[in-house]
Formats: sequence, structure tokens, C-alpha cells
Amino acid sequence: MILDIEKIEERLTFLKKEGKRIVFTNGCFDIMHVGHVRYLESAKKEGDILIVGLNSDISVRTIKGIKRPIINQQQRAEVLSALSCVDYVVFFDEPDPFNIIDRLQPDVLVKGADWTEDKIIGADIVKKRGGKVARIKIVPDISTSEIIKRIIKRYSN
Repeated sequence: MILDIEKIEERLTFLKKEGKRIVFTNGCFDIMHVGHVRYLESAKKEGDILIVGLNSDISVRTIKGIKRPIINQQQRAEVLSALSCVDYVVFFDEPDPFNIIDRLQPDVLVKGADWTEDKIIGADIVKKRGGKVARIKIVPDISTSEIIKRIIKRYSN
């Protein structure tokens, strides 16, 4: 389900009272691939409710350049929310998810194992409250950037 931050905060009030373990991860998820799916399925196993903070189009352009995203934010959000492992999707416009993590106060923060824990934005917020930071193994040799390069190589003549 795609919700704005205020609606997710309302839902979390009830879910936390029910003792649900809230997991948060974030990313651009531009051109979904098997690496994304495996990552999100692993993230969901860390708790009961998985919230995906999705970089908005503005945010993606800021961090990846003007040619990105390939897929617009609404379509990326629809694909994410269709996955059975994803409970909620929320957009953020900033280059990083610090503010949204601070507002949602998840029990578990998940990032790819390619991030060292000291570089994971929001780790300090989650750990300060007694939460957990989980680093998920990434699928080697698959990324949106690699897919884009493969497409360009095959179709540029």
C-alpha cells in the first residue's frame, strides 16, 4: 500500500501497540530486478511489517543524475507495493532517508551488505532505541546500472 508519511505514522501507532516489529529499508528501485526482490524478501524476514522508503523522482535525480530514474515514482511504487513482502511504500524527496527514519522510528533498519554499518544513514537512531541494523547480502552482478549498460550495448547501433 502506498501511503504518505502521516498515514503511515498513524498506522504504526496501532501496529506498535499490537507488538508488531517494524522493518524499514529504502532505495530507488528503478528497473526492478531479482536482486531487489530477494533483498526485500530478506528484509521482510527481519520483522512483521516492511516499510519501503522510496526515493522520489526528485531525490533520484539528485543522487543519480538527470537521466534517472528510468521509471517514474508512481510506477516504481506500484510495482513495489504489489510484492507480497512489502506492506507499505512511502516517498521521500531528500537525498537520504534520515528524516523519514527519524519520524517512523523502526525497530529494524535494513540495508545491503555493500554498506558498512557506520555508513548506514539512520543506524544511530534505530540503535539508540534498542533496535537492530541488518545488512542483507546482495545478488552479485545485477544492478539497475548494469541493466542499463546491457541495454545500451545491445541496442545502440
